[in-house]
Amino acid sequence: MTKLNLKALGLALGILWGASLVILGIAARQTGYAADMVSSIGSKYIGYSASIKGSVIGGLWGFCDAGIGGVLIAWLYNKFSK
Repeated sequence: MTKLNLKALGLALGILWGASLVILGIAARQTGYAADMVSSIGSKYIGYSASIKGSVIGGLWGFCDAGIGGVLIAWLYNKFSK
């Protein structure tokens, strides 16, 4: 039975979600697109806003959040697939 690599899934999900938050924050700053979504996510991730600095902060929060989530998902999958 194939097992998931905890570090690989954590990094993949962390990078994907972190980069998505950075792009979304910059898009909201430049065009106003999804500004409400950025504001909503910013209520969970302290410092995340529609600015360059806020986008980087949100990207770091998102990387950590999704990275931990990815590790937990892979760990649970490996435990239940025995």
